[in-house]
Amino acid sequence: MDLYMGVNFFELPPHIYALADNVYHTMLSEANNNFILISGESGAGKTEASKKILQYYAVSCPSSTLLDTVRDRMLMSNPVLEAFGNAKTMKNDNSSRFGKYMDIQFDCQGDAVGGHILSYLLEKSRVVHQNHGERNFHIFYQLVEGGEEDLLRHLGLEKDTKRYSYLVQGECSNVSSINDKNDWKTVKNALSVIDFDANDIEHLFGIIASVLHLGNVHFDGDTKGYATLNTNAALRWVSKLLGIHVQVLHEALTFRKIEAKSEEVLSPFTVDHAIYARDALAKAIYGRAFTWLVNRINESLENKDSGRKTVIGLLDIYGFEVFSVNSFEQFCINYCNEKLQQLFIQLTLKAEQEEYEAEGIGWEPVQFFNNKIICDLVEEKHRGIISVLDEECMRPGDATDLTFLDKLEEKMGNHPHFVTYKLADKKTRKSLERGDFRLLHYAGEVTYCVVGFIDKNNDLLYKNIKDVMRLSKNPIIQQCFPATEGDSRRRPETVATQFKNSLLRLTEILTAKEAWYVRCLKSNDNKQPGKFDEVLVRHQVKYLGLMEHLRVRRAGFAYRRRYEVFLKRYKALCPATWPHWKGVPSDGVEKLVQHLGYQPDEYKMGKTKIFIRYARTLFATEDAFEICKHELATRIQAKYKGYRAKGEFRKQKEAATKIETCWRGVQARKERDRRAWAVKIIKQFIKGYITRREAKTTDNSEYLAFVRQSYLNRLKDNLPKTVLDKITWLTPPPVMTETSEILRQLHTRMMVRKYVRGITPQKKAQLQQKVVTSGIFKGKKDSYPSSIAVPFVDTRINEQDINMRVLQTIRHERIKYSVPVVKYDRNGFKPRPRQLILTQAAVYLVEEAKIKQRVDYVSLKGASLSNLGDSVMILHVALNDPKQKGDMILQCDHLFEALTKLAMIANKQNNIKVVQGSIKFEIQAGKEGGVDFSVGQEPMIYKGKNGHLMVVAPRIKSR
Repeated sequence: MDLYMGVNFFELPPHIYALADNVYHTMLSEANNNFILISGESGAGKTEASKKILQYYAVSCPSSTLLDTVRDRMLMSNPVLEAFGNAKTMKNDNSSRFGKYMDIQFDCQGDAVGGHILSYLLEKSRVVHQNHGERNFHIFYQLVEGGEEDLLRHLGLEKDTKRYSYLVQGECSNVSSINDKNDWKTVKNALSVIDFDANDIEHLFGIIASVLHLGNVHFDGDTKGYATLNTNAALRWVSKLLGIHVQVLHEALTFRKIEAKSEEVLSPFTVDHAIYARDALAKAIYGRAFTWLVNRINESLENKDSGRKTVIGLLDIYGFEVFSVNSFEQFCINYCNEKLQQLFIQLTLKAEQEEYEAEGIGWEPVQFFNNKIICDLVEEKHRGIISVLDEECMRPGDATDLTFLDKLEEKMGNHPHFVTYKLADKKTRKSLERGDFRLLHYAGEVTYCVVGFIDKNNDLLYKNIKDVMRLSKNPIIQQCFPATEGDSRRRPETVATQFKNSLLRLTEILTAKEAWYVRCLKSNDNKQPGKFDEVLVRHQVKYLGLMEHLRVRRAGFAYRRRYEVFLKRYKALCPATWPHWKGVPSDGVEKLVQHLGYQPDEYKMGKTKIFIRYARTLFATEDAFEICKHELATRIQAKYKGYRAKGEFRKQKEAATKIETCWRGVQARKERDRRAWAVKIIKQFIKGYITRREAKTTDNSEYLAFVRQSYLNRLKDNLPKTVLDKITWLTPPPVMTETSEILRQLHTRMMVRKYVRGITPQKKAQLQQKVVTSGIFKGKKDSYPSSIAVPFVDTRINEQDINMRVLQTIRHERIKYSVPVVKYDRNGFKPRPRQLILTQAAVYLVEEAKIKQRVDYVSLKGASLSNLGDSVMILHVALNDPKQKGDMILQCDHLFEALTKLAMIANKQNNIKVVQGSIKFEIQAGKEGGVDFSVGQEPMIYKGKNGHLMVVAPRIKSR
């Protein structure tokens, strides 16, 4: 492949790669579509030639991940299509039993970016019948011989081809040149490369297996001759693999549904009809699955880029076939070869000579055999063999293969290329059977047996069987038998007509492209290497018309192009024609070839084209053009770069000037707008300041907003930090007075809330006691201010310091508070140290282990104390009980704490009185005493001459 890449066609010995390379470079240089017609008889090597061309393009084209994927899929499509569409015949171990035309799509860079495959007339009859020495399609043997055990078990198959009726008719399941196990691995790998998922592969092989099982469905006849199914094991496998209920399948294969007006009647099949229906179903399933496979491969190869693409087409179609028994399939195949031969003749021998005459080139005509007479014999409308066959298929009554033969004899009895037993002479009749007809093809005589022509041309599948197949749960079968398939009563086209029309479309496709040819010659009929049968080769050379073609080529011209095209391509080689020729194109071409030194025998000037005789002349011109192209490219690049640089410089200079102008204008407009805005704002500010004390107007609204914003911004940075801070709140402007007061209150509440949330339970209890103290003594007793900062405690005497006997006596009342006091006797005012204990129920005055006095809170009328700075208090006791002693005169260093605790425990806040001067107390019932209070330098307590207790309080300095 490396040897032939990019080399001129005649520089190296002839080779398939040389042709492929020449086609590729012609496509690139001229940007037109091409096709390669590969022809020859069966077994001559057409399929191998097409594979070699594909491999060459896979190696020689540019490479990338995406392109490699496309090329891999193109290459891998070959083994898949060969497995499903090729089979062993008597002539060829890998014979294509379908026609294939592949378009390889290239982008403008020459990259292979996609492809498309058209298939023609798959030989479906091979599915159900093979001649002796032939096989069914390869895929059946590959699946049975190479399939994995699990797969075969899932499909209900065994590793023995002899167990399947559709595989044993040719009696040659094993072929030495074919390795089905290795081919199976290749096909499995190819399907994955082409992007078939596991489900698609499973369903596809399920269809192949169902065809094999369908062949094993055998019918017996009942007493009336109707078909019955006694054992239906194979049918159950068909049912499972296709996803159709077994009973529905059973009915479809043994009964025909006949529609009579509005009724449907089931008519039982005879055994022969049942076998025909079974085989028709097997052929339909396989044929439609093959079409689905080709479409699925096309989806994988499809290039969705809408850009312009050129194509190289590869036509690999079945070759001319002559077997011991030739049937409808060989008739169609050989007709196809006749059409291709006609195309070859038309594009080479006939068209080329007609072109020389039309262009006025001196020419001696070369005689050749034109096979149009044979093509017309087959395809002529209303008179051709296909038309007669279609008429016989469609006419009412009992049309048979023999009545078809009678019609042929009636209409074509005098045709020189047609003969039957009835029309032949005695000598010819010896080689003909009564049911045969013989055609004299371009490649020789072929005798066809008409048996099966009617059935194969009709290719009918009963409507009720189609309806059953639409019930399938196999996704591929659902696509092959779509619910939208027409239920029209119009008869579908016959197989021969469909094939004829597809060949006409193919001819249109090919004639729209430039043609290239590969003619495959078969060296011997024994499929042996190294053996050259000269008689056989001479016969092929003769009927292919190669000698006539060579004579035309040798006497003719290798290259011809219209003057405009030739001048457009090569005008750069001559100064007189470069860069533009302004005269008549033919004169420009004359100037060009004279400049190039063409000799008179190397070219001829026609009316519209130049004809170049020798390929070497064209190659020399092409080589000169390649050299000139690089020189021109360099000069054009230099000129273009200079032009671009100058243009770019001018653009940049103009752009810079425009940008500068625009920038200055923008800046000036910004400055103007900024000053106008500033003047406006200053005016508004001054007006607002002047009218700031007036009601809100348009003149002062923005100023007042500014004042509010300014005040709020300053206030945000100068908020009081504590609740007690009453002086740091900023003085607001008049417009913000009300708002400021609301904000101050909100801020105070916020700080109070924050403060309160931070108070512990102990501190809260302390504050509650201080609040009670404040309510009782604030502003009334001189020594109160000094007590504010002194914290209260829970108790002043620990339980360890209280006598155990006392504790045992009063423990049930729970001690709430205790404090040491000095108790003054009610009569002599003698001081005595005591413990004052407050419980939940009473006040106790304790002397060591003895309770001196107990006063229930109910009996406690209240407490009195002076407004001076002393620490004396009198507890007033109700003397309802004769045993109860009088009021208690106590001195306590923790006066406020003790009285607050007493007031809160006994709920006597309103019963504590602060008095001025003297306080009277009851010594006993009916007898009173008094305590006189005064202020002195030193605090003293003593008994006065008037019999009262004298209390001198220190002088308290006012704060």
